[in-house]
Amino acid sequence: MNTENCPPLLNTSQMTGDLGGGNANKREMENQAFSSLTTSFAVCLTGTKKGCGIGGCGACTVMISTYDPVSKKILHYPANSCLLPICSLHGTAVTTVEGVGSTKTRIHPIQERLAKCHGSQCGFCTPGMVMSMYALLRNHPEPSMEQITAALDGNLCRCTGYRPIIESYKSFAGEQQGRTLVFQGERTMWISPASLRELLELKTKYPKAPVVVGNTSVGLDMKIGGVHHPVILHPDRISELRIVNNTNNGLVIGAACRLAQLRDILMKAVSGLPEEKTKIFCALLQQLRTLAGEQIRSLASLGGHIVSRGSTWDLNPVLAVGNSVLNLTSTGKMQNISVMDLKDSYLPVMEFLSVKFSFAQDDFVSAFRQAERRKNALSIVNSAMRVLFKPGTNVIMDLNILYGGIGSTTVSARKSCQKLVGRQWNEHMLGEACRLVLGEIFLSPSAPGGKVEYRRALLVSFLFKFYLQVLHGLKILVSDFLRQISELTLFMWDRISERPPQDPVGHPIMHQSGVKHATGEAVYCDDMHPIDGELSLAVVKSSKAHAKIVSIDASEAFKVPGVVDVVTASDVPGENGTKNEKAFAEEEVICVGQIICAVVAESDIQAKRGAEKVKIQYEELEPILTIEDAIKHNSYIGKEKKVEKGNIEKGFNSADEIIEGEMHIGGQEHFYLEPNSVLVVPRGEDNEMDVYSSTQYSSNVQELVASALDIQSNKIMCHIKRVGGAFGGKITKPSYFAVIAAVAANKTGRPVRFILERHDDMLIVGNRHPFFGKYKVGFMNDGRIVAADIQAYINAGCTPDESEMVIEFIVLKMDNAYKIPNFRVRGRACKTHLPSNTAFRGFGFPQSGLFAETWVTAVATQTGLPPEQVRDMNMYEGLNVTPFKEQFDATNLRKCWTECLEKSEYYSRKTAAEEFNKQNYWKKKGIAIIPMKFTAGFNKTFYHQAAALVHIYKDGSVLVTHGGVELGQGIHTKMLQVASRELKVPLSYIHLCETSTTTVPNALITAGSVGSETNGKAVQDACQILRKRLEPIIQKNPEGKWEDWIKEAFQESISLSATGYVTYMNWEKEEGHAFPYFIFGVACSEVEIDCLTGDHQNIRTDIVMDACFSINPAVDIGQIEGGFIQGVGLFTMEEIKVSPEGKQYTLGPDTYKIPAVCDIPEQFNVYFLPNTRNPIAIYSSKGMGEAGVFLGSSVFFAIRDAIASVRKERGLPENFTLNSPLTTEQIRMVCADDFTEMIPRDKPGTYKPWDIEVA
Repeated sequence: MNTENCPPLLNTSQMTGDLGGGNANKREMENQAFSSLTTSFAVCLTGTKKGCGIGGCGACTVMISTYDPVSKKILHYPANSCLLPICSLHGTAVTTVEGVGSTKTRIHPIQERLAKCHGSQCGFCTPGMVMSMYALLRNHPEPSMEQITAALDGNLCRCTGYRPIIESYKSFAGEQQGRTLVFQGERTMWISPASLRELLELKTKYPKAPVVVGNTSVGLDMKIGGVHHPVILHPDRISELRIVNNTNNGLVIGAACRLAQLRDILMKAVSGLPEEKTKIFCALLQQLRTLAGEQIRSLASLGGHIVSRGSTWDLNPVLAVGNSVLNLTSTGKMQNISVMDLKDSYLPVMEFLSVKFSFAQDDFVSAFRQAERRKNALSIVNSAMRVLFKPGTNVIMDLNILYGGIGSTTVSARKSCQKLVGRQWNEHMLGEACRLVLGEIFLSPSAPGGKVEYRRALLVSFLFKFYLQVLHGLKILVSDFLRQISELTLFMWDRISERPPQDPVGHPIMHQSGVKHATGEAVYCDDMHPIDGELSLAVVKSSKAHAKIVSIDASEAFKVPGVVDVVTASDVPGENGTKNEKAFAEEEVICVGQIICAVVAESDIQAKRGAEKVKIQYEELEPILTIEDAIKHNSYIGKEKKVEKGNIEKGFNSADEIIEGEMHIGGQEHFYLEPNSVLVVPRGEDNEMDVYSSTQYSSNVQELVASALDIQSNKIMCHIKRVGGAFGGKITKPSYFAVIAAVAANKTGRPVRFILERHDDMLIVGNRHPFFGKYKVGFMNDGRIVAADIQAYINAGCTPDESEMVIEFIVLKMDNAYKIPNFRVRGRACKTHLPSNTAFRGFGFPQSGLFAETWVTAVATQTGLPPEQVRDMNMYEGLNVTPFKEQFDATNLRKCWTECLEKSEYYSRKTAAEEFNKQNYWKKKGIAIIPMKFTAGFNKTFYHQAAALVHIYKDGSVLVTHGGVELGQGIHTKMLQVASRELKVPLSYIHLCETSTTTVPNALITAGSVGSETNGKAVQDACQILRKRLEPIIQKNPEGKWEDWIKEAFQESISLSATGYVTYMNWEKEEGHAFPYFIFGVACSEVEIDCLTGDHQNIRTDIVMDACFSINPAVDIGQIEGGFIQGVGLFTMEEIKVSPEGKQYTLGPDTYKIPAVCDIPEQFNVYFLPNTRNPIAIYSSKGMGEAGVFLGSSVFFAIRDAIASVRKERGLPENFTLNSPLTTEQIRMVCADDFTEMIPRDKPGTYKPWDIEVA
């Protein structure tokens, strides 16, 4: 066999751009030839980001260009570089975001439009967005809107809400052959044969070697499952595997055909062939439209999809019902088999060549799937069904029913189908078919993935959908699935024309780093170039929820090449964390994921290998995991928090009716795109140390590191340039990560870089607090609520973290927008053995607000009144007092309510939805309008102080630094606007440096929606002092230039800071000025649900927000939209799954689904309430960072409204409980019907559940 041993490193001069995703990992390739493209090289470009490492977020998207021997053209496609083995790219061109454009040369229109349309906030996802669009435009210079949105299927954004990204891209709407390549790595040999004969010989020689094309399946097994393959075969250059042939009775497509290519081939066939021949093709297209994201579709191969035989793989059932034939070959032997007949025994000895897709007969074919997200999510259950009738009759001649998501592979209801042959297609057949299928297809009550009853319901729901389609003679066309995103608009009421054009305040100024986000030049912590002698760190985590540590054996770790040391609690010179939480576990572990020790090594891979070798022996203890268990064991953190107003007992005695209920609200992952990162660099003298951290709280990092090293804080310099999203998840834990890295750096005397993998970040950091609430509400028959008694509990996890403050906020904000004369709310934080839950955008209010709206809705249901009427009559108005006796003016709350009713056309659309529901039994629409009274800031005095340092240099340039951290919320941009206005100089004169403890000491948390207010006041104060000092010089030379005035005054000292305002809440008296000001808003949302699957579609959302005078309307609207979409995820989609042993299952984008492009409302309108002012904050502005999250609950209650219509029509009780998130499973099961009644139910306690409810 003719082979050539290739060097492990590609010639980077062949590359269009960088192959990197964080320079800390650049040595990985030297240790492992089978390395992903996110491995960096000496070119040290850092635009490509590593967000998840498993191809689920799109942050690492690059463009691959390769010669296609079939079409004889260069093909361009986007790809997740984290899944691309370097060896697979021989002979291709790789373009990263640096190759598209940069500020040093010329930025591309894609980058420019994305920045100018405010399509980036934290910017970590932006290079991936740019590359997905760039690859699309290289293939389709004038793409359709459908192509644009499809191109972004695989890109996630946690900040923007997607609207500005889509808007920015709307404007665009209109190989080597002949030798076998061998790459030899430390543990893996990668072989790319040039011919089919050589591949078959290699398969004979290495029967266990996987055949890899796109690496989307094998790569995940290696990354997540720790699977190791000594030999990997890559047949991508073999022409027989890439054929596309038309035959008289179908198509033959090579096994190496990418799924994106398959889609294009099938679309072409559908457009050119008679409709009756392409039913199977249309069913395949239907599944391809929603299968994965465009990056994965561009990598994954047809053959790989089939032979991996994943249970949730959407195409296999369709191929099976379409009688597709697989062409297999081995040396001297050919064999044709059906998809369902493919067995594991074939794969070691035979190679999969191609698939024959047969034209349809006179049959009906349909495909179905239901996932946690409409696109780019694995199916919960999928199905394909086919029926052939005797000519001219409705008598079944042949029937096929197949399901995925039920067993380990695709399963067939073969026996049921055989029994139904000869039956007429009618209701009697349907009932029998449902019973037969439920009897044949078994799903264990402990099945992995849970949702057992829902999955059983989908079996018969899909069957009923197929029955209806066939009954009405429906033809399966190429589904659109993506409604045109038509009216994504925003409205800003500020009168920009009335302000001087040179004053940037109030104008929609582009994000300060927007262009750098789009070009990949914005530097994040892991983008920093490697330091000489730098080590990588990996942590050893607890695998038990509660246990004593018997022993730590690190002897095997030291045998791993490259491992330098193992760091434990005994290596901490000072304090091992704080009194509430330890950096390293000592004698006991109190949750799965708690850090026990750390391994430092010469490379990231070596550190991880070393960590895997550390052996921990435990003595297990009984864990407390749920709120219910914590209440039973009296396990709490802190004291009960209580606020009471009026006379509760008297109020209940006066009520016409009293109702009681309860609600569970699940937690939420932060899922910022940039994982937690820290780089610690010892300076070599006086114990000084630089700490570069992705934190929201620089001074806390400084304080804890100094305490751990037993040195003064003035020796620790913490630096933050920018953070790739945080949402509260980078307040407390980054300080402990910094301590771990600093202790390692102190012990070794070398720089240490610690970058958390996505699964570690999601496990260790904690989540939004799961919530459990009980209510007792008394009300009059006309809907007026006279008394409410509320008990609230949150699952705090194993340490206090921010839980006491979160439960305080929940208690303080439980009234939301409603004046209840007799009101009591009590709250407790439950201590459990889960990772400590922490701060999250909204800080308890999304939970308390949703719960409040739930008991208000219950009152409406009980009285038979429209929910909006009950809300209206109980809403605050005019001057008022909260239950904790803080005065406020609710006039703007009422104005938002009235404005939103009008702007949303609420009443006419409600009437239209009711008419739609009368005419549709299996689909229903719902609409809801929800008010909000949100409080900005914190209820503790010291959180509202801030400082800034402003320098003016002799050339007139201005340097601004302040204590706030740029998290994507645009705080730096707003500070530049403030400085420009106060100094009366153009923005181009002003530069904003990093956030650092060396320039602004004792900076507080950047959180609570008041970062711009507090730091803005400080910048304003410093600039006003400077301007005042310059006034005498300006008066002497009023016609002079800024530079002239500065040169004349350069000897004056200009280094000043200023602090903000304070507030206070007295918990003993249950009263006080708890919050600086209130933000009012109202949201109206409309949805459509599918009663058979639980799927829902967000049709339209209108938001009216009391933003007062916006410093930067584009930034503020971006915050509202991003928060709203995050709230939609919290309330309808995002589920955290935990095992009965306390292990979290949802640790990446493959198992945890945040909203994507397909989840934004088709019409999304944001309005600012006109002519309002806020005298407390700078320039009469209001903080918009968090308020939008709760408004996502309008989608929750719109879904509830649709469900209520279903239940009323079916004679079901209209008082029903919905928990959050309101997932497809819950929607389907509460829309009860004959199908949900016939599924088998398992008695609780007779089996061990796969997951448990911790709320």
